[in-house]
Amino acid sequence: MFLLVLVTSHVSAYRLIYREQLYELYHQHFYSYPERIAENVYWLEQSLDADFANPLNALAVVENDTEWEWYRDLFTMHVNLKLAQLYLQWGGQYMKWTAYFYNAPWQRQNLESLETAERLMKQARYYWGEAQQWSQKAAPMMYINLEEIQNWEDEHYRIRTGTLDYDVIIDRHLERIEEVRGVFLSMDETTY
Repeated sequence: MFLLVLVTSHVSAYRLIYREQLYELYHQHFYSYPERIAENVYWLEQSLDADFANPLNALAVVENDTEWEWYRDLFTMHVNLKLAQLYLQWGGQYMKWTAYFYNAPWQRQNLESLETAERLMKQARYYWGEAQQWSQKAAPMMYINLEEIQNWEDEHYRIRTGTLDYDVIIDRHLERIEEVRGVFLSMDETTY
């Protein structure tokens, strides 16, 4: 027992302090439960608050100052884009697409669920706006190619050309929430 205490007393925890370390804790789940989405949101939001690691420890090979700036801008854009996607996914977990007449007894709970979905969709819009700003900041350096983060460069290109536009998706979801909310508010829960 003494040896076990002696050996484990010198073991220290690995401290997560850099964006890249926190970003690597993000992972996709086969099933998207709200608590799993919340876990990924937590790690990605923490990564936005952290400092970048040394360029030697970057997720791509960075050889000069221009590439380093490109990498940081794309990294931040990518994390904000992932957060927008996660918040949309999370909001979809609370979304009610149709207000069925037989749901009238649970009118209050359904309205609360719609409020949660609306709040999460609006948070997705915030991160989508941030992703667009970081993409705009990276726009003048568009002809740099870092092979390891090619998918981030593709996302940047799609944002710049308008082929990736979450505003349209978020607007549609918020409009649907308003429609369904209106139906629920018009229900009389004592009728059913």
